[in-house]
Amino acid sequence: MVFNTGAALLDAIVLAVVSKETEGTYGYKITQDVRKAIEVSESTLYPVLRRLQKDGYLMVYDRECGGRNRRYYQITDTGQVKLEEYHREWEEYSSNITELFSGEESGK
Repeated sequence: MVFNTGAALLDAIVLAVVSKETEGTYGYKITQDVRKAIEVSESTLYPVLRRLQKDGYLMVYDRECGGRNRRYYQITDTGQVKLEEYHREWEEYSSNITELFSGEESGK
């Protein structure tokens, strides 16, 4: 993709991905799901996950898988509120950009 991905957009995408799994999901799967939308490396993603946890948007727990622990991330109620805020912002932003590309005015 030729467009840069800012921190807020990456946070929104990660929260959206994690919110899809009610029991939470683990880092590698999050990376794979995020890559469906944007190219991101694991070394970029893990600091995002830690920041979202520190900010109270994600909770973390470990679960045994194949004889070793796997770290799971689950969205919190605060994270859900933030995701809804990101979603509203994205709707407005993407609508404005689409309007500019199409040359049509919505009459706002």
